[in-house]
This record gives sequence, C-alpha cells and structure tokens, in this order.
Amino acid sequence: KLRDFVAKKLEKAGVDSIEIERSANFINIIVKTARPGLVIGRGGSGVEDLKLEIRKLLQKKTPELSKTEIRLEIEEVKQPTSRARIVAQEIAGQIERRMPFRRTMKQTLSKIMANKEALGAKIIVKGRLNGAEIARKECIKEGRMPLQTLRANIDYAEATAYTTYGTIGIKVWIYKGEIFDKVVDIN
Repeated sequence: KLRDFVAKKLEKAGVDSIEIERSANFINIIVKTARPGLVIGRGGSGVEDLKLEIRKLLQKKTPELSKTEIRLEIEEVKQPTSRARIVAQEIAGQIERRMPFRRTMKQTLSKIMANKEALGAKIIVKGRLNGAEIARKECIKEGRMPLQTLRANIDYAEATAYTTYGTIGIKVWIYKGEIFDKVVDIN
C-alpha cells in the first residue's frame, strides 16, 4: 500500500522503482526517478510534504508506527530511455495530451535504440486509438527481442493512458543483452 501511495503521488515525476527497507525504528524509502527536481521541490519542500503524507497514512493504518523515522532517498536515473517503466509513462503522458500515437511510438522507439544499452525494443499500444469506435492494437519493434530465452535481460513495463474516450494500454519491452555473458563451466 505504501508503494502504491508513493507511486500515485509521484506519477508525473517519471518514477522507475520504489524500494522500501523496514527496520524496528525506521522506514527507508528509495525512489529512483528520471526527474528528481520534481520530487524534491524548491528547497526540499516536496520531500518534506511527502514524508508528512506518508506519516499520516502510516498513523491511519497502524498507530504504533507513528514513532518510526521515515527516510526518503531520491536517486536520479542516469539513462531514462533505457528504463521500460519511464518510457511507458512518457508514452502514456503524450497520448493523454492528444499527441498522434504512431508518431509518439516511432519517436520513442528511436530514442530507445539510440541508447547503447538497448539491443532491441518493442512497443504495443491497445485501445480506442485516436478515438476510433473499434479498439485495435498497434505494435512497433526494432532489433532483437528473444522473449523465449530465459537468460535474456528484458526490461518490461505497462502503463495506462486515461483519455476522454477510454483507457489505452501501453506495453514496453527493452532487450539489454543476456544476463550470463560469461560461459560458466559446470565440470
């Protein structure tokens, strides 16, 4: 619930992941984001507001957690185009702002492939595209995408764009090579 709450509060900041570490007397929340300035706010006011809201949520759910110290760490994601969740959120934002979905997909795919980490990418957009009466699915891909290979390092994320004519689902796969580059000799 805490993760969902923080993700909802920081929707526009391009959050990649939220890690929560708990101990007896403190809760450490690590937020990895593409735009740390949006999260931190002017003079750290955004972080303090978020801490207060988290404390209120914790007090409401479990009153004994009210004395725990809340630490909030904001980490910047160096290459946001190599993170599937950030890319999916970006596409959703553009579709919500009524940008043409096909142009958005093509531009995003070229941004992903410009990154040296990515060896392949695939983007699927489903729903009432451009307000069409019949929903459909559009897929665009470039490079390799070995979904059947277990050792393939594939970053996957989903996002939803809420438009006036319904929701549009966005799925993003980014292939970053194989996890076991070195051949391990079992004998």
